[in-house]
Amino acid sequence: MRRFEAGETVVRRDVHRGRIWSEQALRVIEDTDTALVTACCPGAETLWPALYARARSDGDPSLRTEAFEALSAGEWELASGRWQNTVLVLWKPPAAWFSIDAFYAADTGQQLQYWYVNFEHPTRRTPTGFDTFDLAVDLIIDTDLTTLRWKDEDEYAQVRRLGIVSDAEHRAVELARAEVLAMLEDRSGPFADEDRWSAWRWDAAWPPPRLPGSDPAQAAGTSPLRPPGCDDSRSRA
Repeated sequence: MRRFEAGETVVRRDVHRGRIWSEQALRVIEDTDTALVTACCPGAETLWPALYARARSDGDPSLRTEAFEALSAGEWELASGRWQNTVLVLWKPPAAWFSIDAFYAADTGQQLQYWYVNFEHPTRRTPTGFDTFDLAVDLIIDTDLTTLRWKDEDEYAQVRRLGIVSDAEHRAVELARAEVLAMLEDRSGPFADEDRWSAWRWDAAWPPPRLPGSDPAQAAGTSPLRPPGCDDSRSRA
């Protein structure tokens, strides 16, 4: 499959058992044998699971539990939204069970805030982007690259109980955890280019990316399907 060009809009999709769980419009930074690197900024269009979005906007953690139960049952609805508050860069090696993401503050000169490792399925290229699937557990790394904290271990246990994450996927996640920690210790992957990514800034000539087929008039305002207060998902996933 062809490589994506820098500046091109692509769509990351989380797909579970043949159904879309989320979509996120991104801009391509670079596409090499090592990794597909993409980014988004405030205003980028998304589709979220409706219950998952309500859990963030309402601050009700029980809705997150319901969202995973709906995922397990194969019964969920999507709601449109837009990325807010941060600029995000995703570094995704093609066969890795993770992406390494960098979060930047959108309103303070895009200063790098922290690194975020999202454990997920390897990339499956599509004509418009790539498919993967978020496996719930995450690792947050401070900018000093020495302070770490695991995130959402309780939700990972829940998706294991519900059968959303199989035993084989669990083994892959355990290997991926060790791989990421080794990369961090060795300062390899994006950690080898820490200065480059710390200095990276969103190209002001790029408008926020849109999902294919979206209505430009609706994109300029609030979608009727968008839950109020919809916020950046991956910083809280």
